[in-house]
Amino acid sequence: MQTLRVEHLTKTYGEKKLFEDLNFIINEHDRIGLIGTNGSGKTTLLNAISGIDPADSGELIHANDYEIGYLQQEPELATDKTVMEAVFEGGAPVFKVIRAYEEALHDLEQNPDQKQFVERYSSAEERMNEADAWTAENDVKTILTQLHLNELDQKVASLSGGQKKRVGLAQILIQNPDLLILDEPTNHLDFDSIDWLEEYLKNYQGALLVVTHDRYFLDHVTNQIYELSFGKMFSYQGNYEAFVRQKAERQKKALQQEHKNQQLYKKELAWMKTGAKARSTKQQARINRFEKLSDKVNDKVQVDKNIDIDLGQQRLGKKVLELKNASLKLGKHQIIHDFSTMINAGDRIGITGKNGAGKTSFLNVLAGQTPLDSGQIIVGETVKAAYYRQQTEQIPEDKRVINYLNEVAQNVTNTEGEQISTTQLLEQFLFPRFMHGTLIRKLSGGEKRRLYLLKLLMMQPNVLFLDEPTNDLDVGTLTILENYLETFAGTVITVSHDRYFLDKVADQLLIFNGDAQIKRYTGQFTDYLKQEKESTKVANKTKNTTVQTAQQNSAQSEQTKVKTKLTYAEQIEFDNLEKEIDQIEQKMTDVKEQMSQISGDDYLQLGDLQQQLNDLENESEQKMARWEELGQYVE
Repeated sequence: MQTLRVEHLTKTYGEKKLFEDLNFIINEHDRIGLIGTNGSGKTTLLNAISGIDPADSGELIHANDYEIGYLQQEPELATDKTVMEAVFEGGAPVFKVIRAYEEALHDLEQNPDQKQFVERYSSAEERMNEADAWTAENDVKTILTQLHLNELDQKVASLSGGQKKRVGLAQILIQNPDLLILDEPTNHLDFDSIDWLEEYLKNYQGALLVVTHDRYFLDHVTNQIYELSFGKMFSYQGNYEAFVRQKAERQKKALQQEHKNQQLYKKELAWMKTGAKARSTKQQARINRFEKLSDKVNDKVQVDKNIDIDLGQQRLGKKVLELKNASLKLGKHQIIHDFSTMINAGDRIGITGKNGAGKTSFLNVLAGQTPLDSGQIIVGETVKAAYYRQQTEQIPEDKRVINYLNEVAQNVTNTEGEQISTTQLLEQFLFPRFMHGTLIRKLSGGEKRRLYLLKLLMMQPNVLFLDEPTNDLDVGTLTILENYLETFAGTVITVSHDRYFLDKVADQLLIFNGDAQIKRYTGQFTDYLKQEKESTKVANKTKNTTVQTAQQNSAQSEQTKVKTKLTYAEQIEFDNLEKEIDQIEQKMTDVKEQMSQISGDDYLQLGDLQQQLNDLENESEQKMARWEELGQYVE
């Protein structure tokens, strides 16, 4: 069984120790979700395990042939390659075999009469057979289709960030490594692609280590959760739902034990202060225990805080936004056509659907960032909006965290009219005091996103536009945001593919299916998906019944005809069969030769070769039968 053993892994970034003395094992069929707040070191740990950026100290112990495939948040792809070429640029052995074959084929076509190129091509073809590489291209096309990447000759340079992420995902999946590491794989995937990926990973033969904010995804694909918290690793059996319960129990027990230690420490401290001398072994042992207890008491239990963001906001009138007969076309894509809708105070609207269908463009219209081609948008007089975009605004890298927020205000008011300082808000948003003076360039990507979100909320808007807010935010921050939105008195309009998040924050849906086709739905997103699946099943059942009837009618019709010659496809098949039979017979000869050279007591190897021979004989018989069947119609 292939395993990866991690021992005493430690990594420091600047003045911050991300993790220290981590020890864990990843077994062959493990499905592990890695959880931690932004800045806790999740991506750094993945980089260390994959070898991209080794840890400061520690060991990664595995077999020499152990393969690790790593999908980074922003995959590194050759921009001058096509989609297909970029996929095959990966480092997997099967990709190297395919590239060598393509080069040998190209050289042979240019130099068909030179022996060295003929031999090189023959060798490359043999390696293709050994590696079973002929099906790799079809497998890649299947995966790319499921990820909605259909223009395989398109250059990587012309792809969006989301499309590049999907190309990187396809490249990693086709490699079938022993350990598959995925960093936010569901970013930029629409819901049917996420559904397909979940099923794919359930059947994956190797181990999986995944970082994702998608809690439903974690529930469906993981059987263990590793939590990176305050530089330590905690392990939990089960999926995300089990993790939430077990973590609460762990923290409760840790705090109870800490309280017991403190009570015992007070008692022992009082005994020490009586001046008791170590006149006996028993007393000396008690003094030693006190010293150990003192160390435990000083090592405080660190737990995540329960945060309730309480910010005041301006009054919002009943009418927020109205679209009348609105139309918008960007390039060749019709985003909306003659579309009308009314958005009122307190509405919770989720916008989802296919990638490229215009969801962000529609949100830009509502936010007043993109003008309509025709129609009208009416904005309520009391609207004060904030727009959380997919791309964080340009933040001065050499500015300190607290100064960035102080540009908005040094204090804000809560719903009770009380003043809350930027220091308090930063602590509520998981920025401890020691980070308030940190230069922004030292923050992780997720921490910058969290800071950007806090700045927008400090503006105390009454209408929130959120574009894929779950991308690059950790689960803890998402929970804070969801709790805030539950009590938010204004209107929330969010573009998202995150099923868990949409279930929590939206009760009205606009589903974009492309070409200005927009479906309205009232209720939770998961309920909508269930209805769509049921509708698809019914439609497929009806289609299959129709096809079967047509096939039966066709078969009955064919029975009345007398076959006199081969079809074009059958003629090609017949022409190839003789060559294929010769190749099989040559393989059988090679296997028999190998068997003759093995000593009689090596039963295990002989058994393997005998099984290969049996399989080849069966294959030969099947092809001979087919050759004879087709041969009677050869003219």
